[in-house]
Amino acid sequence: MKKISTGLSAVVLCCALTIQSVAAVVVTEPVTGSAKPAEKTAPVLNDAAVQDAMVQFKSLSRVERKARFAEVKKMAKAYKAQKATASGGEKDTVLLAILAILLPPLAVYLHEGQTNNKFWISLLLTLLFWLPGVIYALIVVL
Repeated sequence: MKKISTGLSAVVLCCALTIQSVAAVVVTEPVTGSAKPAEKTAPVLNDAAVQDAMVQFKSLSRVERKARFAEVKKMAKAYKAQKATASGGEKDTVLLAILAILLPPLAVYLHEGQTNNKFWISLLLTLLFWLPGVIYALIVVL
């Protein structure tokens, strides 16, 4: 499921990169008889622009498509890193510390965001002796 959602998001981001290079048609509604000043309207892409971007993306060579996917993956990593730093860090730390006492491997996994060596060490320590697993998880989280 994770691979499918990652692949789908990569395709959408590639299409978005392609759409950026295509001139978008902006649809605006005229303001009639309103006392308010005219508000800025967001650009709306029409179906023709999207279809043109898709045709342009499909006409790329395999190497160029791979390069676009690599760009999308970099952008997704940067977005995830930005999201991780912008989130409420203090609340997350307190919750992860509580979780580290209850379920140490889960806390390490949520802190790291992947199953890496720290997760497996925490799991092993928790399975062997619960207290070293808790101590290790608290060290990793804090």
